[in-house]
Amino acid sequence: MSQQTFTVQGMTCGHCERAVQTAIKTLDPQAEVRIDRAQNLVEVNTAQPRDAIATAIREEGYAVAE
Repeated sequence: MSQQTFTVQGMTCGHCERAVQTAIKTLDPQAEVRIDRAQNLVEVNTAQPRDAIATAIREEGYAVAE
């Protein structure tokens, strides 16, 4: 497992946080997810590749900075 940090734009409420967390957990149920909405940061401890996590977040409608 590796620690990955993403800058995610568009999270404005608790529902947004849950949508991002659910997208990541659907891809990797064992992932540990910490979201700091005020800083637009999503930290993920996962065995999944970075691109897969970023794609899952984007598919929920959020922009992920590279």
